[in-house]
Amino acid sequence: MTRIRSNRVFYRQFISKKKQKITSGHPRWYGDKFDLKDENTWHKPTGISQCIFTTKKGRQLTVTISGWKQMLMKGTQNYKMNRHPFTLIRITITDEVGNRIWKPMWLIAIGPRREELSLIDCYESDRQRYDMEHLFRFGKQKLLMTAYSTPDVQHEENWFKLTLIAYVNLWTARNNRVFLPHHWEQYLKNKKSVKITPSLVQRDFYRIISTLGTMATSPKRRGYSSGGIKGYKKTPRTRHQVIKGTEQKFSKITKSWHPRRRSLSIISIFQ
Repeated sequence: MTRIRSNRVFYRQFISKKKQKITSGHPRWYGDKFDLKDENTWHKPTGISQCIFTTKKGRQLTVTISGWKQMLMKGTQNYKMNRHPFTLIRITITDEVGNRIWKPMWLIAIGPRREELSLIDCYESDRQRYDMEHLFRFGKQKLLMTAYSTPDVQHEENWFKLTLIAYVNLWTARNNRVFLPHHWEQYLKNKKSVKITPSLVQRDFYRIISTLGTMATSPKRRGYSSGGIKGYKKTPRTRHQVIKGTEQKFSKITKSWHPRRRSLSIISIFQ
């Protein structure tokens, strides 16, 4: 799932009504144009869903989700995007009277299992991106999520999992924390009920761990290491080719649709 700009141009899959003859020309991949700014180029959506949600202030809003399946985008000579169809989704929100209150939002669902998601599932998945952004921000600033530098991808993934385990520990201990505001946070001392955040739990986490104790025994000296074997030569690290700036052109072209570091399997558990 990814969000796209409202000025993009996509295409329908070209389906020939007549049997094409084998010619020397290039086969046609793209059908009619689908310009997001021009409603005259839109065809009938393949599905429409609606749902109602209530805001924190008690306001009821209606979400209308329209979807167009088997859409295509232009690719490059090296990356043929005609091989990767997707579902185009348009989301509009109206109030109780029926007036549109926000600008329509466009999403695309791409992948071999996109048909398993309903339009409402796609909308709910996109709403989770706010929770994920807060998770990544807190993980980088407080849990050292990107502080471990290693050339081994497996080690980096293991470190990332450790930071997520630490985040889960903060969530588990949220009800046992003692509120410890800083001396400059006078505005928090006057509030009767303070919202529980991962940062506030982390301040008191040292005390929480101390009360739990540990089942591990104290370390004991086992002598001194003999060191490396005499005559052993460590295998040098594999040298990789340096990526030039011209080879990153495709990543700039597909900047709007590439999911980058986002993963919908990770959501904030503090909601």
